[in-house]
Amino acid sequence: MKLNISPMSNKYLKKIMFFAVLFLVNQSIAQEISLPYIQKMWSAKWIAVPNTDGSKYGIYLFRKTIDLDSKVSSFPVYISADNRYKLYVNGELVGTGPAKSDLFNWNFDSIDLATYLKTGKNTIAVKVWNEAEFRPEFQITYQTGLIIQGGNNSSQVINTDKSWKCMQDKSYEPVLVNSYTPNLPFEKTTAKGYYVAGAGEKVTMSNHIKHWEKPTFEDKEWVNAQQINSGIPKNTVGLDGGNAWRLVPSFLPQMELTKQRFHKIAKVEGISITNDFLKNGNLQIPANTKVSVLLDQAVLTNAYPTIWFSGGKNATIRLTYAEALFGQKEKGNRNEIEGKSIIGRKDIIISDGSDEQEFSSLSYRTFRFVSLEIETKDSPLQINDLYSTFTGYPFERKASLISENSEMQQILDIGWRTARLCANETYMDCPYYEQLQYIGDTRIQAMVTLYNSGDYRLVKNALNLMNNSRKPEGLTSSRYPTVNQQIIPTFSLWYIGMLHDYMRYGKDTDFVKNKLSGTRQILDYFEGFRDTDGSIKNLPNWFFVDWVAKWNRGMPPIGKNGNSALLDLQLLLAYQYASDLEKSLGLKELSDTYLAKSEALKTMIRNRYWDADKGLFADTPEKNVFSQHANAMAILAGIVTKQKAKELGGKLMNDHNLQEASIYFKYYVHTALTKAGYGDDYLSWLTIWRNHIAMGLTTWAEDTDAATTRSDCHAWGASPNIEFYRTILGIDSDGIGFSKVKITPHLGQLTDVGGSIPHPKGTISTSYKLEKGKWKIVVFLPKTITGSLIWKGKTIELKEGENIIVQ
Repeated sequence: MKLNISPMSNKYLKKIMFFAVLFLVNQSIAQEISLPYIQKMWSAKWIAVPNTDGSKYGIYLFRKTIDLDSKVSSFPVYISADNRYKLYVNGELVGTGPAKSDLFNWNFDSIDLATYLKTGKNTIAVKVWNEAEFRPEFQITYQTGLIIQGGNNSSQVINTDKSWKCMQDKSYEPVLVNSYTPNLPFEKTTAKGYYVAGAGEKVTMSNHIKHWEKPTFEDKEWVNAQQINSGIPKNTVGLDGGNAWRLVPSFLPQMELTKQRFHKIAKVEGISITNDFLKNGNLQIPANTKVSVLLDQAVLTNAYPTIWFSGGKNATIRLTYAEALFGQKEKGNRNEIEGKSIIGRKDIIISDGSDEQEFSSLSYRTFRFVSLEIETKDSPLQINDLYSTFTGYPFERKASLISENSEMQQILDIGWRTARLCANETYMDCPYYEQLQYIGDTRIQAMVTLYNSGDYRLVKNALNLMNNSRKPEGLTSSRYPTVNQQIIPTFSLWYIGMLHDYMRYGKDTDFVKNKLSGTRQILDYFEGFRDTDGSIKNLPNWFFVDWVAKWNRGMPPIGKNGNSALLDLQLLLAYQYASDLEKSLGLKELSDTYLAKSEALKTMIRNRYWDADKGLFADTPEKNVFSQHANAMAILAGIVTKQKAKELGGKLMNDHNLQEASIYFKYYVHTALTKAGYGDDYLSWLTIWRNHIAMGLTTWAEDTDAATTRSDCHAWGASPNIEFYRTILGIDSDGIGFSKVKITPHLGQLTDVGGSIPHPKGTISTSYKLEKGKWKIVVFLPKTITGSLIWKGKTIELKEGENIIVQ
């Protein structure tokens, strides 16, 4: 973890240091949960603040003081809340959560508090908030509540019950964003496009409860908590439960928290200011003054903004967050600010005139640009400091690339930043607008994770959540967790592909095996919508494939009888994935059945959609529309011979009459082109990515057109972070759990390149260097791992350890 702290007073330095401590400590607490806390009812109770409505918007504070005779070496606790919590010990932030899920799989976190406790009095404090009808789309809820269960005899002293003190903090109200219900008595702001990531906050500091988390705070006037009911684990033995929350242990770590400074001041109105302000704050704003400061982070980030301020009674501070500034019709180049305005999620703080006031948002904000607008009344306002704290899943980047091509590293860096910003307690399509885990996005994000970090936890968490989302008829939700259920049948098919990916590149085959019943149900669902020849017909719901301008909401063209080549091809790929899954880990008979179905589908697709005159697969039986998508999937599914695949690949690259894939679906197009024999051209296929860089983007956008795209950050565009390693360096799995390796490089014009990726048993590295007309190839494989190198059509066997080949 990087913690860069500029010079500032010790008073504020101490406030920042807990972020570093939090991240470091929680990386080492992956402890086993004792069996009783998974199988038996907890002695701890869910608690709430009495005489409050647990279904309404509110922020609630809970405290308990305990005495310890001596310093403890272990103090494990299990904690959860509805909706969200921040846990403090003796004034220091210790944890946030719980990880997103649903009521029947409600996560609790395991945290060891020993590091934060001391001999004598200790204060445990928790802030719990419920955003109710203004909550993000991902936030499933039952009612406001908190529960903490001690994990051993000594830590059970803080079990939540009516001995806890509590109070509602009534200083908060939501600042709505345009997607929320109109005509409500709250301040509103605007975000362009579909927005469901939560409201901003308005905090009136005169009503704010300050320093409540400190041991010195006096809570005698607070009330005792109201007990709701006992904690019920999901797999409680011999007990029905009678509780909406069925608790499961989260195996995810705490999210990273790293303090960061703003990069530069982009624009100022109403006051003179220098960049020294960004280093240590200290800005005096006179009475009866309006000030506007536009801050540029330089790159997109997810972070908790924090502002410290003093004085300025009744002054208004507004913070507006945006990925990009907006011109009249489009975003344009992100580095250009003239003639543009900022719109987006907003926080508002009303000063009470006292010293050392602090605002830090409850949830993180996504931004490159932040507008700081201040309007003072009859007294001056002092800004003591302004900074933010980056947050995200604590991935460690373990892949590396060494090349004479500097552009490749730039593309990898942008892709890694995009992947990080789209990963928190789940993968996310985008951090600004939705924060939802869609299967189509997640399949690519998971592969980026495996190739770049080797951290399997978030991948497995995604597969668990998607499996939990399945409906009685067999389909998964398209996104999960989510308040409003959405069905994209094609994403259920990609889920089977994602599970197949994990079987090949992951390391826990039992985990995959336990998911096979779900893949069977998905395929059974599609049987109900197959025509007499096996083609999918009149598939209900939103069968999204890709954002193509001429398609209706991303759905491919449908023939007059309700058939589509793209739907049939995706079903074919799903049968092939499922057949391999069953053959490797499941039922051979079912594998044979799926294989037979896939062979029949191949024949049907060739007969129904192949246009011999054009040498292409059409999108419909009428053969009046053609796309990159259909022909790429035909190659991937092995419908055509090797020679025909080569011809199809040529048309994919050169026939501009084909409907072109967006940045998202280029992942499949490029994989197909590589299979067709064009992998040496990979670096020439990155026009979209180069255009995004030229437009000043620091993450990959949702759509191909960077000027008009809604979201500036969609990790489904980070596929080069897979293919630079899998296609160019050629490192691929050749067995279950990466048990064997197949190296098939596609170097193109590169003459000196190498790199490494994480592997379940260590690291795989390769290097290729052309010297005096001969190639020196070095491949390193982990212990017990063998494989093969495919070089100019020849197969060379590889052993564990270092392999040196000169050709």
